Amino acid sequence: MTDQNQKLFTNFPPVTTEEWEAKINADLKGRDYERALVWRTHEGFNVRPYYRRQNLEGLDFLNALPGEFPYVRGNKKTGNEWLIRQDIAVKDFSEANKKALSILGKGVNSLGFCFDCATKVEKADLEILLKDICLEAVEINFICRCGNCNCALPFAEYISERKENKNNIVGSSSSDPIGSFVLKGKLKPDALDEIANAINKTRKIPHFRVIGVNGKFFANSGASIVQELAFSLAQGVEYLTKLTDAGLNIEYVAGNIKFNFGISNNYFMEIAKLRAARLLWAQIVKAFNPKNDEVAELISHCETNSYNKTIYDPYVNMLRTQTEAMSAVLGGADSITVLPFNAILGDTTEFSERIARNQQILLKEESHLDKVSDPGAGSYYIENLTASLAEHAWKLFLEVQKKGGFIQAFKKGFIQNEIKTMAAKRSTSAALRRENLLGVNQFPNFTETAKTDFPDWVFEATDNTEQGADVETLKPYRIAQPFEALRYKTDMYAKDNKRPVAFMLTMGNLAMRKARAQFSCNFFAVAGFEVIDNNGFDSAAAGVEAARAKNADIVVVCSSDEEYAEIAPQIAGLLDKEILVIAGAPKCQPELEEKGITNFVHVKSNILEDLKAYQTKLGI
Repeated sequence: MTDQNQKLFTNFPPVTTEEWEAKINADLKGRDYERALVWRTHEGFNVRPYYRRQNLEGLDFLNALPGEFPYVRGNKKTGNEWLIRQDIAVKDFSEANKKALSILGKGVNSLGFCFDCATKVEKADLEILLKDICLEAVEINFICRCGNCNCALPFAEYISERKENKNNIVGSSSSDPIGSFVLKGKLKPDALDEIANAINKTRKIPHFRVIGVNGKFFANSGASIVQELAFSLAQGVEYLTKLTDAGLNIEYVAGNIKFNFGISNNYFMEIAKLRAARLLWAQIVKAFNPKNDEVAELISHCETNSYNKTIYDPYVNMLRTQTEAMSAVLGGADSITVLPFNAILGDTTEFSERIARNQQILLKEESHLDKVSDPGAGSYYIENLTASLAEHAWKLFLEVQKKGGFIQAFKKGFIQNEIKTMAAKRSTSAALRRENLLGVNQFPNFTETAKTDFPDWVFEATDNTEQGADVETLKPYRIAQPFEALRYKTDMYAKDNKRPVAFMLTMGNLAMRKARAQFSCNFFAVAGFEVIDNNGFDSAAAGVEAARAKNADIVVVCSSDEEYAEIAPQIAGLLDKEILVIAGAPKCQPELEEKGITNFVHVKSNILEDLKAYQTKLGI
């Protein structure tokens, strides 16, 4: 650094934390610092509004370089290359092969063949499925929807008869009997013996990983990021412990595990999650005393979550998956699947699949995010999130271990109860609109209606529980489902009846009436009601007359708190069958309630419960 540059920096004297805090408190003008600026996360820790160099003190993992133990900065020494994967639902082996060949020239370098729970794959099936695919040029993955994939043995048999260099073949079979146990409720007695056999049979394919730890099952069941991390690690340890106890060495077992994580739209937290996962897994594997550090690398595949995806306003899903994919990339994922925006209904199209591929290609070829190793390194914020997630996930992981490990903790109901508690908390947050779903519980498309009849299952949690299950299972669901069911109910009602109309009767203070009308329009549109906004009325009589002209079912009075005491009773006296609603929670609410005005909508309303009540009142 030149003397001139050094002089430049002397023009900016250092500012202490105390000075920053004093400035912030002055700008808050009396508002509570903690309530206004500190983020209380679902992860069990608070996030500060800013971080400084001193917040990095004591973080030992900062000294590691990319590609070095404990791999918090990624498994690669240079660059940030990842595989772009597209998953193909296999219903017919020949058709799946044709589709695979058609997409390999479109930016994809990893294929995921997805089978339903009942499919049993044989070597002859793979000869059809993998025909003309260059196995040395593309990663091959086999996935079962319920986790228990049986493709490792037939794949090993298939590869044994081929001429490819087996050192160049990369793939996985995502065998996860514990994950299957989580969803189905039954654990096959010989499941781990089958995995041990598969590991032995695939030894000649060193870069083929037999075991898949499906953290996405937790994420899509409403788990927090800390829970997904902790329970995934505990599940991974279960495989390490039981398979090494069965006689396999740690190098083979750890080298056969791939973690399949779900990625949410919690942008920075997801970046930190992958870094924390590598940090903790490296420490876990090290405790088994492997001969080399490389086997402690956590190999991760990331898939955009279904938990936060929607069937209404589905194009918003593209925005969600784009930020999710970017989180996975910046977090150092080894491969990524972006679900098409209409995947929830199972009717993906060539267009939606192309968009999903191109979302990753954009990140790689246009944004060049594959060129920089661990771009989050050195960020005070991301480094602290990494440390906090690691700390809290480790604490929960140890709780699972104290209960006998993952399987025993699941049999005791501990894991299910933890996730159910968190899922309920998040559902309440959505109902109170503390957790926003754009186009669903916040800023819905006013004019959108269901273009087709949706099947009942789209509004329900996915239940894969087997008959005679030994434990309570996890049931993946989408947080938007109750809101979508609410809106769909209105859409179906409107096929044979008039769609309910919510009329904004705006009076008085201009700023307040406009703000409350906008709020109320969004509120009632969530249920699929037709909403009619207005510029304002000079009198209660004029407003009521206009509402009746529009055949309104609900009249929402939008004004200031000070004016409600006078105008609300006037409007109530002029209404007949219409439902009167006050926008806001004015101080005069008790007095209004004494006069029979009992409906109020405001920022603290439980929108789900309130809209269900209005549907009931309207006979929907």
